[in-house]
Amino acid sequence: MNRRPGLSARLKLTISYAGFLLLAGALLLAVMWVFVLRWLPNVDPGSIQKRFGGVIITGPKRSDLLRGFAPAVAVALAFLLLFGLLGGWILAGRMLAPLTRITDAARMTANGSLSHRIRLQGRRDEFRELADVFDTMLEQLQSHVSEQQRFAANASHELRTPLAISQTLLDAARSDPTRDQGQLIERLHTVNTRAIDLTEALLLLSRADRKSFTREVVDLSLIAEEATETLLPLAEKHGVAIETSGDITSTIGSHALLLQMTTNLLHNAIVHNLPAGGRVTVHTGSQHDASVLRVQNTGHRVPSELLPTLTEPFQRGTTRTRTDEHAGVGLGLAIVHSIVRAHDGTLDLTPRPTGGLLVTIRLPGTPQASSSSGAH
Repeated sequence: MNRRPGLSARLKLTISYAGFLLLAGALLLAVMWVFVLRWLPNVDPGSIQKRFGGVIITGPKRSDLLRGFAPAVAVALAFLLLFGLLGGWILAGRMLAPLTRITDAARMTANGSLSHRIRLQGRRDEFRELADVFDTMLEQLQSHVSEQQRFAANASHELRTPLAISQTLLDAARSDPTRDQGQLIERLHTVNTRAIDLTEALLLLSRADRKSFTREVVDLSLIAEEATETLLPLAEKHGVAIETSGDITSTIGSHALLLQMTTNLLHNAIVHNLPAGGRVTVHTGSQHDASVLRVQNTGHRVPSELLPTLTEPFQRGTTRTRTDEHAGVGLGLAIVHSIVRAHDGTLDLTPRPTGGLLVTIRLPGTPQASSSSGAH
């Protein structure tokens, strides 16, 4: 935005300090005149006489004192003006020094630098509080930009893989016309399906991050049942039993996104399970003012150091048991985390002592749900 140049804040504060000091001095001198000089009589010299031990003292009249007082007032006011300007300039500079550092940091940020920090020293005041908030904003912004750059690089790599495979298959078919076309078409179909799934997952993740969805009252228990029915064939194929329980659990959000969230959780719980005889339990309920969804599964033990990476994009938890057929695109829990965050909820991952994972999602409950849970 183009603005016409004006007075700096330091100059404005300097003029304000000097003007206030000059006004205070003028008021002080006025008080002196009102309460001291006004009591002197305005008579001729020698008319006020007083005898002290035979000595006659002649008192001054008001006009004489005024002629002597006026130059002194002018000198005092001039001194106060100069002193106020000099002192105000120094004080304003010291007061505005933190603001100058904040301005320099903001200018560097506008030029693309996010690694610097202000780090003002001293006790907390308005400037230091502003600097701390600015540092926190820079830290979050830098983290977000780094995450987006890492995500873009991973997404490009993941999308390039199926395209490279398709290119290889097509080159091989071109060089060998006698090759089985049915096998080639089947492999191309598999690779293309994976690319489509990855693209749709990226779009869903972007949609959740932007929070561009319509909110309505949603029952998590019904969503859990719907997701269970959808994935029941996959669970039967893997020999995994699914158990659902819970009461009506209402929250406010997108039905489609919350269904995708629950489906991803169940899919992960089924795929990352025991080779045979596995189990997945799904429970919904209300706790205080939160709507809670819990999904836990049997399986091999999950190392604690692996938990922070599970919600990052394209992290497939390679130390957990899974089948290659349903390895996914590495965005399952990343999408879950993004949907939970878009709904102002929390996601907790806890390894079970006997193996497997316990996933707890807490979403804001509705007023009706909170009152009903309090009644119980």
